[in-house]
Amino acid sequence: MKPRNKILFLSILFLQLFSFAYTQENTSLLKDSAWSAHFQLTVIAQSHSGFKAKYSGMNSLQDTVELGATSITSTVFLGRKLWKGAAAYFNPELSGGRGLSYAVGVAGALNGETYRIGDAAPVVSVARAYLQQNFALGDKYEEQEDDANQVGGKVPSSRLTISAGKFSMSDFYDKNTLSHDPRTQFFNWSLMSNGAWDYPANTKGYTFGVVAELIQPTWALRLSSVSVPKIANHPEMEYKFGKAHSETAEFEQQINISKRKGTIRFLLSYSASRAPSYEDGLNAIKTKDTFLLNVISGNAQNNKFGGKKTGIGINIEQEITDDISAFARVGWNDGKHVTWAFTEIDQTAHLGLSFKGTRWKRKDDVAGIAVVINGISSDHREFLKEGGYGFIIGDGTLNYGHEEIAEAYYNIELFTYVTLGFDYQFVNHPAYNKDRGPVHVFGIRTHVDF
Repeated sequence: MKPRNKILFLSILFLQLFSFAYTQENTSLLKDSAWSAHFQLTVIAQSHSGFKAKYSGMNSLQDTVELGATSITSTVFLGRKLWKGAAAYFNPELSGGRGLSYAVGVAGALNGETYRIGDAAPVVSVARAYLQQNFALGDKYEEQEDDANQVGGKVPSSRLTISAGKFSMSDFYDKNTLSHDPRTQFFNWSLMSNGAWDYPANTKGYTFGVVAELIQPTWALRLSSVSVPKIANHPEMEYKFGKAHSETAEFEQQINISKRKGTIRFLLSYSASRAPSYEDGLNAIKTKDTFLLNVISGNAQNNKFGGKKTGIGINIEQEITDDISAFARVGWNDGKHVTWAFTEIDQTAHLGLSFKGTRWKRKDDVAGIAVVINGISSDHREFLKEGGYGFIIGDGTLNYGHEEIAEAYYNIELFTYVTLGFDYQFVNHPAYNKDRGPVHVFGIRTHVDF
């Protein structure tokens, strides 16, 4: 069966099976209030224009017209209350397809539902499997809605929450209700999260560890320690105290400007791993050390620890009117050691607006527009200029300029659980290279969620 036909077949089968289970009157699993069950299916197809390129390398975006790069993810979100204050969550997920140029060539990669893969055939895996325990810090309670990985019911207004197991760091950190989910919002990687946060994750975006959250009515503090990849952007993870681990802290504060709600978040991160430095990479180019160059590009395992990366980020969202909200992020990391998990961005800033369709009598439609500027450290630039490759970008040489991205999307609600989205991205200096681009990227998205 051809990959595209297999994607269609498996997505339809997965949807039908879950729909059948969901609608059965005698399905006690879903009638029991101790359970939570949700489902999502997202299919994204993208194409991009041809563009001028003085040269291309192994990790370059294809400079000729590229059509029909299609991705799929389909997830079942299961949750179950256990003892008092505790719940378990389990997410089987089908994912497959490919991104444009196999998700290389742009640091702010073009589809948040894709990752760097060799085989486009869909596979089923466990996305999340973790336990969560709430400890009450007061006698006041509030109602928590049933949602994906959130069992409905009363929870303490002031609480300490511990989550342990397999999850994505983006489940807990750097959230933004306007720009965080490529299944319903912006496609671009540097809009779904802070691009300069090389957050610890395997190829598909997940890790293992513990997150502690101190949650109060108007603020929250989060701390975590999790595993990091053994090889850059690969599935295998490791946690070795003092050698391979990642810690993240975030403070979140609700704000109120002119009686309009908003939130500001401050993030700090530190990772230790097997990542070489870009200085090591430059030496490897000079000495033709292909082993170390393969380590940096994610194709070999390094036995030497010592990679360190520190980063900071600020994330803001603010309601302006009943129908318009704004958001912004800025981020920085030290850029000394190579990117190990997320994407090759060392500095980033973005700003955007989100619009509800109320004014044009489409109250359930949503539109968004945003601009992003990404940059890399001087060591990172020099490595790419000398012909080095990371696991996302590398054109064989570099005429450096900031990577500039503009994106706009519009979501139409077709039915209660189904939306159709249209997306456009303009990328200037893809992979920070003035000798390539600009490129126009067009996308269409179907999303089912219930």
